[in-house]
Amino acid sequence: MFFTTKLDRVDVVVVGSANADLVVSVARRPSAGETVLGSDTRVLPGGKGANTAVAAARNGAAVSLVGAVGDDPYGEFLLKSLGSAGVDTTRVRKVTTPTGLAFITVTPDGENSIIVSPGANSALTEADVDLGDARVLVASLEVPITVVEHAVALAARSGVRAVVNLSPVAELSPDTLAVLDPLIVNEHEARALPGFDCSRSVVVTLGARGADVVTPEGTRRIPAPQVDAVDTTGAGDAFTGALAAHLARGADLVAATEHAIAYAARSVTHQGAQPPRVAPPGK
Repeated sequence: MFFTTKLDRVDVVVVGSANADLVVSVARRPSAGETVLGSDTRVLPGGKGANTAVAAARNGAAVSLVGAVGDDPYGEFLLKSLGSAGVDTTRVRKVTTPTGLAFITVTPDGENSIIVSPGANSALTEADVDLGDARVLVASLEVPITVVEHAVALAARSGVRAVVNLSPVAELSPDTLAVLDPLIVNEHEARALPGFDCSRSVVVTLGARGADVVTPEGTRRIPAPQVDAVDTTGAGDAFTGALAAHLARGADLVAATEHAIAYAARSVTHQGAQPPRVAPPGK
């Protein structure tokens, strides 16, 4: 049995992935050809799109996810998890391809390494995109780039504020970049992508140091509170979702970034990309 949740209104539409995260804690990452023993596997809800949608919902926005999951227990698990967080899942399509999976190792310092098997996320099409009366579109790049660029173009035509988290890194067209407000990149992506600042605004996330907000008026550094990190998985998604929620409420970019940094800092003090609220498959 699949679960769907429908909201009467939508502030934020998220176009992105939904994955089941298979998480193993390790003392250290293995070198090439090496085997390292880890903890029991934890199955948690994840995917950049789903993580962002949940974060936006927990920051008070009415949120709809445009995505795809498989017709399998992982898909049911993710839809139930999204619904429990208050995310509208009526735009999440069920397909025959298996639900996307992310294989995550976490070391004692809270840092992670991730391998993503896209699965059903790759089945998302331009026809799936529906922005309705949303104020903000958020997209990330674990779904086909053509779908993201279509969604951004639709947002630009409809007067919807378009935000893209450039993760994982991919090349976007100049037309797409030109309307983003903001483009969100981390500091490594910013160094690797000359010319990314052709967007209307850019937020460069700096991890524990905070973020830089780059606008035509200049650059402003917003510091982050100091916390004891347990697991940094999904911190960037938490930031993006919180940012989108505050932009949808009318906050300016600096104020929205301040809120997003504080929320992301809290997010790394617990395990998983989303606080688990439903049992994983088979439990």
